[in-house]
Amino acid sequence: MSAPSSTPWPDGLRFAFGTLTVLPVKVTRWDRDAARGGMLCAPLAGVVVGAAAAVLGVLLLALGSGPLLAAAATAAVPAALTRGLHLDGLADTADGLGSGKPAEDALRIMKQSDIGPFGVITLLFVLLAQVAALAQAYGESWARGAVAAVVSATAARLALTLAARRGVPAARPEGLGAAVAGVVPVRGAAIVAVAVTLAAAGAGAFFGPYDIVRTALAVVVAAGVAELLLRHCTRRFGGVTGDVFGGLAETAATTALVVLSLGG
Repeated sequence: MSAPSSTPWPDGLRFAFGTLTVLPVKVTRWDRDAARGGMLCAPLAGVVVGAAAAVLGVLLLALGSGPLLAAAATAAVPAALTRGLHLDGLADTADGLGSGKPAEDALRIMKQSDIGPFGVITLLFVLLAQVAALAQAYGESWARGAVAAVVSATAARLALTLAARRGVPAARPEGLGAAVAGVVPVRGAAIVAVAVTLAAAGAGAFFGPYDIVRTALAVVVAAGVAELLLRHCTRRFGGVTGDVFGGLAETAATTALVVLSLGG
């Protein structure tokens, strides 16, 4: 029997969509090679999630709704397409960090099914920020709202690609975090980051030279803020977990939306 390919792109795509979305995609391989391909393809899953969110928002605008309702619906779609796992991870990460306890105790808090006060407060302000930024974008035009939805969702999954790079350890020996921690070569993560940034700049080109810079900057700043959170979590917990990955995704998405809302 021949050895499996080191970069199984079909399996990687299935891994990305099967683990990062609720779309009916069957994951046929769970080994490290498939996980590597999946995390490299994570931004593609973000494009699909963002496009679905944008379609609903634009449809509501076409039916006569205001920007606020379109924004709320757009923010709800990524939550629905991930079964709320990224939001749940954000809340658990906030509770773990906010507890101030040693790594072992903080990780135990994060595994509990309930959400503590730090998690509730974090979810509240993150969702408010997302809806506010999207409402501003839709208020300017349906196209800006759609681009904001796609760019933020893609930046969110780019944060996962970067967090899965080699050198970032897993905090636990089990779970999704352990399955994908350290699978992505640093060079591969950098190439994906550049590709996503250039694609975002291309989307901004439809609105003018300034928006080329703004959309590219949204991706760069989102990745930078997610990296700061990643490093903090790695120091506090000893590595990454599935919850940390979810927290990184929501942090990057929110940051991208905030940057896109500035200087309009």
